[in-house]
Amino acid sequence: MTPVDQFSLQGKTAIVTGASRGLGRTFANALARAGADVAVTARARSTLNDTCAEITALGRRAVPIVLDVREHPSITAAVEEAHAALGAIDILVNNAGLNVRKRALDVTWDDWNLVVDTNLRGAFFMAQAVARHMLPRRYGRIVNIGSVTSVFGYAGMGPYAASRGGIRQLTMSLADDWGADGITVNCLAPGWFKTRQNAALYDDQGWVDYLVDRIPLKRTGAPEDLEGAIVFLASDASAYVTGQTLLVDGGITTGATRALPKT
Repeated sequence: MTPVDQFSLQGKTAIVTGASRGLGRTFANALARAGADVAVTARARSTLNDTCAEITALGRRAVPIVLDVREHPSITAAVEEAHAALGAIDILVNNAGLNVRKRALDVTWDDWNLVVDTNLRGAFFMAQAVARHMLPRRYGRIVNIGSVTSVFGYAGMGPYAASRGGIRQLTMSLADDWGADGITVNCLAPGWFKTRQNAALYDDQGWVDYLVDRIPLKRTGAPEDLEGAIVFLASDASAYVTGQTLLVDGGITTGATRALPKT
């Protein structure tokens, strides 16, 4: 197999959660472009129409599935539907997630449960359900989507940061659990990418300027910046990579500070 062939997903099947918009939609299209057939999930099937149309236009099969990762029966049913439709599941991208942005003193019990149950508990039980099908075949690629908050803390993001830090630790645990069975588990952690969840922040140009000044590459992320990374972690190019967190963040986690004035 040539180095280029290692990145091919021809003949592979994938399930991407939270794929109706944003980064999940980017991940689904990237996998399809690399050759995979893709089951895509969201809480409402109608919201997946555009994603499915894009995948079909690439010549790959798209399977829309209703899934609420906060409900265990929904997880079980969705994984069984995907497996029945695709014949196998080679790749799982655990992307479904949300955030409640509040100061710590304002976070409610229900806020905490909503965020952590969605981002962390949901990811675990999706991985568990998919692994039940991967283990007999002794092959699988699980990619948990984390965040720069998997390694950094930010004010106003307590539950979210806890869930994303948990994703990083969960990734390492599952990698150890299933490595001997041919399943790799890694975490893809994007930095600052504009999505519907954080779009309001980008309306503040002063905040954007401050953020960009802290990023060594001097720009926030664009969706295409994640495409190569997701294909790498989903493909045989990463066969000896497991339990790792790949930060795609423009370098902000170097701890860069505002640039010094030029002399």
